[in-house]
Amino acid sequence: MNKDQVKGTAKDIAGKVQEEAGNLTGSKEQEAKGLAKQVEGKTQKKVGDAKEAVKDAIDKL
Repeated sequence: MNKDQVKGTAKDIAGKVQEEAGNLTGSKEQEAKGLAKQVEGKTQKKVGDAKEAVKDAIDKL
């Protein structure tokens, strides 16, 4: 795992927590921020996944 995968997963989890907190308190703003953070985290994790795939492909050469 690389740092993008770790940070992306952490952001995704934090976003889920923030979304749920917004849901429980009735704050649509917090829900939206949580969803945005989840998207950001998933995107960052995908970048990390791509980096790992490239690194693995280069290592096989």
